[in-house]
Amino acid sequence: MNWVTEVVRPRIKTLFKRESPENLWIKCPETGQMVFQKDVEANCWVIPGSEHHLRVTATQRLKMMFDQGTWLDVPVPDVATDPLKFRDEKRYADRLKDARAKTGQKDAFKVGYGRVGELPMTIAVQDFAFMGGSLGMAAGEAFIKGAETALDKKTPFILFAGSGGARMQEGIFSLMQMPRTTVAIRRLNEARLPYIVVLTNPTTGGVTASYAMLGDIHLAEPGALIGFAGPRVIEQTIREKLPPGFQRSEYLRDHGMVDRVVHRRDMKDEVARLSRLLMRAPAAGAAVETPAAEPAPLAPAA
Repeated sequence: MNWVTEVVRPRIKTLFKRESPENLWIKCPETGQMVFQKDVEANCWVIPGSEHHLRVTATQRLKMMFDQGTWLDVPVPDVATDPLKFRDEKRYADRLKDARAKTGQKDAFKVGYGRVGELPMTIAVQDFAFMGGSLGMAAGEAFIKGAETALDKKTPFILFAGSGGARMQEGIFSLMQMPRTTVAIRRLNEARLPYIVVLTNPTTGGVTASYAMLGDIHLAEPGALIGFAGPRVIEQTIREKLPPGFQRSEYLRDHGMVDRVVHRRDMKDEVARLSRLLMRAPAAGAAVETPAAEPAPLAPAA
């Protein structure tokens, strides 16, 4: 053994080793530019320069939207874990267990109640990190619970959609959430409560074919992929080249499918402004009469 290379050099390296935090830099998916993570976080997780909107978790989204980053978590009803005992390369129950350990959430939806621009509001967020934000029984129940909370508290209902579609491991139980959520939206309409949808990257499949495109107003983040089937599948089916930017939020805005494309840093103000207009609420800071009776308080956010 060469004691100079095997003993002395490793000890010298250990002696002068500098501890540095992981994930100090973020690589832009579009340009490949390396950006300091704190700069990206301060910019609402949008890459400065390229303006590429990175995906954020449901908790991060709620913190960005609610005043002072605080809200009350709306408890979601429990559902059957694996109704079909589904198994492909891996058991569905194990996939759920892994997703819950990875994200710290029970399923793809998180619902919160609080104030946005001083206006009471109910917000539901789909987290793409949880099995691609797929729509299953738990997600359907969470959406309906969010709509019921908005009805109960007489607030606008805001949805941040981000999903790959229906969850195949739940089969027909997953597809049944499409009409169920549609009924919940109809109840909001009958109560004349605003239902505003914010489309994030990506919003596809059965989610686009149901509650994601039934809003009173549709907003979208820049560059978001929005559609039923992906552009590659469409090209292979029709055997034609699609136009540039097809199924992106800007393309859909220009063709009447989306009302506005809004930068993430402006999303809170835009949602608050539209909600005030639709609710005919006074401007922020004006005296507001407190409701005589409030529903039972919800569990505080973790």
